[in-house]
Amino acid sequence: MAEITNELMYELTKRMHADIADLKLGQRELKAEMNAMRGTMISMQQDTHNIYTTLARHETCLDRIENRLELRELAEAQARFEQHP
Repeated sequence: MAEITNELMYELTKRMHADIADLKLGQRELKAEMNAMRGTMISMQQDTHNIYTTLARHETCLDRIENRLELRELAEAQARFEQHP
């Protein structure tokens, strides 16, 4: 079995520090990627909200158009009825 010396302990400690530094770097990279994904998700959510807003505005406009068409059809029908005695 290998003899445990101060030099061996020092080398093992240096390796552990290097491994921990690598882990910290990897963790920072993962955090950056998660923040980028979060930003993308927020953008997608805002785009979806904007689409729904536009659709609601179009629906309101179409409702007004349909209402006008119904009123015009009613006026035309009444005009035909009033022309025939």
